[in-house]
Amino acid sequence: MQSVVLEDGSDFAAWRTAARQLLAAGAPPAQVQWQAGGATDLFGAGQPALPADAPAAAVGRVPREFMSLADTVLAHSDPRRHAVLYRMLWRLTHGERNLLQIASDDDVAWAHMAAKAVRRDMHKMKAFVRFREVDGPDGAVFIAWFEPSHDIVARVAPFFVRRFTGMRWSILTPLRSAHWDGETLRLQAGAEKADAPTGDALEDLWRTYFANIFNPARLKVRAMTQEMPVRYWKNLPEAALIPGLIQDASARMQAMVDKAPTMPQLRIPAPVKPAAAPLPAGSLAELREQARQCRACPLWQPATQTVFGEGPEDARIVVVGEQPGDQEDLAGQPFAGPSGELFNRALAQLGIDRAGLYITNTVKHFKFEPRGKRRLHARANAQEQAACRQWLAAELDRIRPALIVCLGAMAAQNLFGGDFRLLAQRGQWITLDQHTRGFATVHPSYILRLPGEDARAAAFEEFVRDLGMMRELAG
Repeated sequence: MQSVVLEDGSDFAAWRTAARQLLAAGAPPAQVQWQAGGATDLFGAGQPALPADAPAAAVGRVPREFMSLADTVLAHSDPRRHAVLYRMLWRLTHGERNLLQIASDDDVAWAHMAAKAVRRDMHKMKAFVRFREVDGPDGAVFIAWFEPSHDIVARVAPFFVRRFTGMRWSILTPLRSAHWDGETLRLQAGAEKADAPTGDALEDLWRTYFANIFNPARLKVRAMTQEMPVRYWKNLPEAALIPGLIQDASARMQAMVDKAPTMPQLRIPAPVKPAAAPLPAGSLAELREQARQCRACPLWQPATQTVFGEGPEDARIVVVGEQPGDQEDLAGQPFAGPSGELFNRALAQLGIDRAGLYITNTVKHFKFEPRGKRRLHARANAQEQAACRQWLAAELDRIRPALIVCLGAMAAQNLFGGDFRLLAQRGQWITLDQHTRGFATVHPSYILRLPGEDARAAAFEEFVRDLGMMRELAG
């Protein structure tokens, strides 16, 4: 009789190594005695554990399904698990290649039953662990006590690391415990219930919440106790309320039935539109200085500087781009980078002097994502665009242009409305008020991103054709 002692009975790697060594030695399942946790035979019978340097056999091709099944089954509390799995492995490597497809086989049926029990226990642990807050020397620590049916802590602990990465916690169980310090997950020996706190200040809030979401009209006691077995209640702060809630359910449901129906609201009042905030006051130069101090969104922090509009205060045409790029951020001027060069080339081809235009952006700070030494452009989100809208509105209020040209979808939707579709409506006149009209076209950066020289050349010609619509007002 060959005896195999595993230090950790749920360790898949240790069991697999021992099983391979047994296969190499040609040990049939009936001649192997498995023990876990350093236990010894009652009468001292059997051979010692396999030496650590025993040869490991090449088992051959074993279905991946079996390896996954074995890893789960080893967490089961039944001491037969090692022997059953080794017997299955022996049969798979000795001619029964289709063993796992025989659902009626005793070993296969038992293994699937054990795996199902382990997975159910893992699910219950995720649902019924309740942390209590404890003051530690380095701040708050959250400790939970849980009593699983199987050795599942090592398999479930990574779930809690992902779920509660930002806090320090410990989950104590009789079998083993898991500890997370914010950086490292440690698995240690089991604990006793006395090691865990019995409550904290938040448990009254938790019980109040549970009592208020309890719906007596949907109560099904049998289904509830199947999903929340009674054996877990002793460690759940809300469980003390359950018997009373069940007892009062019929009376509460009848009260709901007897209560007069709620009359429907025939007229839904129109939402109250908040009053528009007053625009910043002052000349363009004063607005530029005020915008430099703006802290309405976090974009000012990483940016080099505010990129405000530039051009004459009496300009008849305002060109609105989207947001500054890397070179605009460094220069403090709109359209100073590659997009600006393409825009200047289009103006030169049309014979339009850029100095007569007022050029600005919807967003006044450069938003980027660092990639090594490079700063890659990132699109400003809706909140960041809204924070900058007051500055664009103030610019247009001071200048009162006859024409607004929007370059890009962000600029067009901020000026013409969120339902504006650039590629479908580019180059179409839009009346803004009795003094001002506008149109939109693509942003020069769109052209620069197109693949192929021919595609970029064709897109540039369309861009020039769109900008030609402002030639009359440009003088």
